[in-house]
Amino acid sequence: MINILSDYSDIRLPRQVQLRRIRRVIRDELTEQQREVLLAVYYGGKTQAQVAKDRGVSRSTVCRTLHRAEARLRRFLRY
Repeated sequence: MINILSDYSDIRLPRQVQLRRIRRVIRDELTEQQREVLLAVYYGGKTQAQVAKDRGVSRSTVCRTLHRAEARLRRFLRY
């Protein structure tokens, strides 16, 4: 599991600014499916298998969606 703040922290930006940027990217740059999976796994405490069962898809689909969401986060949070 990634720690969003530690992976994207920049000592030049205060913590609250970093959090706002992360929220904005999650809200504006991820697809609805990516956003739902990311939030369910990292903030909802669900496993990939639980998310897959809830959504009626395979665990590999959830894994792939999560990986793409993380990649988008990394790309949009770079300076």
